[in-house]
Amino acid sequence: MLALNLLDYSPIDEGKTARQALLETTELVQLAERSGYKRFWVAEHHKVASVAGSSPEMLMMHLAASTSSIRIGSGGVMLPHYSAYKVAENFRMLEALHPNRIDLGIGRSRSYQAVNKALNSMRERAVPYEEQLALLKQYFADEDALPAMPIIDTVPEMWLLGTGEGSAVLAAEKGMAYSYAHFARPSIDGMDIIRKYRSAFKASPFLEKPKVMIAVFAVVAETKEQAEEIAKAFDLWLLFVESNTPPPYYPSIETAKLRGFSANESEKVRANRKRMVIGDPDFVKAEIERIADRYGADEVTIIPNVAGAENRMEGIRLLAEAFGLAHP
Repeated sequence: MLALNLLDYSPIDEGKTARQALLETTELVQLAERSGYKRFWVAEHHKVASVAGSSPEMLMMHLAASTSSIRIGSGGVMLPHYSAYKVAENFRMLEALHPNRIDLGIGRSRSYQAVNKALNSMRERAVPYEEQLALLKQYFADEDALPAMPIIDTVPEMWLLGTGEGSAVLAAEKGMAYSYAHFARPSIDGMDIIRKYRSAFKASPFLEKPKVMIAVFAVVAETKEQAEEIAKAFDLWLLFVESNTPPPYYPSIETAKLRGFSANESEKVRANRKRMVIGDPDFVKAEIERIADRYGADEVTIIPNVAGAENRMEGIRLLAEAFGLAHP
């Protein structure tokens, strides 16, 4: 059966605070565990005032302690911001406390220049991404002269995140699992990228054969009409995020209805809709299965980034029921 995962941004709903958003993420992961999802990942976003997820390792520690069996991961840690050694020690600490439950999803940062500078202020030179990945593998395999502490018997599961051929080939060369961001680039060449990953894959001590995950935006509700209403707020949030003056909250469905869209915005909304699956549980299930089949994916990660914690909770519950996962 196709494995289903979740990736949460900890959106700060209109009228709520960052603390409330993080507590809602805690409730969401607990429901995901009861509902039978395999993994629950959290993102790293900086200078995006409408989401609270800025430090995945810290949030992961809390979520892992708040659950007992679901795998907890990063989607992802933006490796160019940090030293590979510090990332290795952070994730070894997580894995030591929660063995066989930790995923290290790694991304390549394309963040704001001010963020890059703030996170790298003491670094003398930029370490190439490929070199950082090699160092991470050495630390986790205890092959470096400088040991990453603590020394433990288990290893976090490593995934490379990407949208292009470069990241896919790099994942294949390093013997890592690969997560393709369909939600960011739902283009037809995605299948070619996955085929190249599989064909170029080299087994490593951490992974014997290629493993593929795809990530999709999904808006799920009892009916198609309800899903479309919820999606309008998602449309507006994406426009806000891509604007020069985004508000510090995720807009409500009511706000989206009252505001409407200009002709130029409507064109952007139509383009963004290609990045989403919207509908009732049976429709969304069928679309997810169709997309997964096209890619030959082993797992699908759902991003239920919609307005309202109650809508996020209901959406993942309905989808779990549609797929026949474990019931709460």
